[in-house]
Amino acid sequence: MEERPSGIQDFDVRDALRAWGIDPVTLEYAPVGFGDYHWTATDTRDCRWFVKVADLDHKSWYGEGTGAAFRGLRDAMDTAVALREAEPDGRLDFVVAPVRTADGESVRGLGPGHAVSVFPLMSGTAGHFGETLTPHDRALVVDLLAGLHRTVPPASARALPPEFATRPQLEPALGELGNPWHGFGPYAEPARHLLADHAAALRHRLDEFDRRAGELQAASAPLVVTHGEPRPGNLLRAGERRLLLDWDTVGLAVPERDLWLVVAGPDDLLRYEESTGRKPDPSALALYRLRRALNDIAEFLTLLRAPHGPTLDVRQS
Repeated sequence: MEERPSGIQDFDVRDALRAWGIDPVTLEYAPVGFGDYHWTATDTRDCRWFVKVADLDHKSWYGEGTGAAFRGLRDAMDTAVALREAEPDGRLDFVVAPVRTADGESVRGLGPGHAVSVFPLMSGTAGHFGETLTPHDRALVVDLLAGLHRTVPPASARALPPEFATRPQLEPALGELGNPWHGFGPYAEPARHLLADHAAALRHRLDEFDRRAGELQAASAPLVVTHGEPRPGNLLRAGERRLLLDWDTVGLAVPERDLWLVVAGPDDLLRYEESTGRKPDPSALALYRLRRALNDIAEFLTLLRAPHGPTLDVRQS
C-alpha cells in the first residue's frame, strides 16, 4: 500500500519484531503491494528482513470478522512453512515462506485488526503486476506449479470452494443503484454511476459464474495444494530460479485456480499435462478467471462504499 496503516507506527513494528529475536538497526516503510503494508529491516547481524503487516479487515476470503481472518492467515502461513520445511525429498525450495518466531508461530497479532509476519529479504528481480510473462518464464512457472500440485497437502491447508467471499458485498451494491451513495467519500458516486452503466453485464457474468461453479462441484475433481495468485507480481527471478512470494491465499482447490494466471496457450497446457498427468479443464480455467474479476470488483466497491478520502490507493480502486 502507498499509505501507511492507520494506528500502526514504526515503533509498533519494531516492538513486534522482538518475538523473532530481531533488533532492527534500520526499519523503513516500503510502499509496495496492495492490501497489506510492508517494512524492510536490517538487524544487528546485518541480516535483512521483509516485514508484512496484514489488514485483517480486508482478508475477506477467510470469512467474516478479524478472528476468522487471523485464523485463516495463520493456516496459510503455516502451510507455506510446511511446504518449505518438508523433508528433503518433498521440500519446495521455490516457496518464500515466513520465518517462525521463537515460539514457533508463523504470524502474530498486532493490535486489534492487524497481524505481522516476517520473511527473509530475498535477492533477485521482482516481477510487476500487469506484466506479461515470456514463454520461458511461463514454462518455468508451469513447472513450479506442477511440483506444487503434486505435493502431499500439509495438515494446515484449507479446502477453498470456488465461491468468492466478497459476493455478499457485491449483491447489495447492485441492489442500491437507484439511491445516491452520499456520505462515503469523493469516489462513491462515480463508482455508483459506473456500476449502473454495466449492471446488466455484471449480473450476466454472475449467472455464468454460478453455472460454471455448479458444473465444477458436480464433477468432484480432486483437490491439490494451490498458491492462489502466481501472478508476475508475486514472482522473484534469481538467475534461472523462479521463487513464488505471497502465500496468503494458499489452499486446496483444483489446479485451474493457479493455471489460469499463467498459461497462455496449448503448449503451456500440454507441458502441465505431461508433468502431472492431469489435463486442465477449460471451463474451470474460465471460472477462476471470472472469479478474480468479480472478486476485484467487489473488493473495490466495498472500499468505495465505506468512508474514504482521495488517497492514492482509493483512487486506484
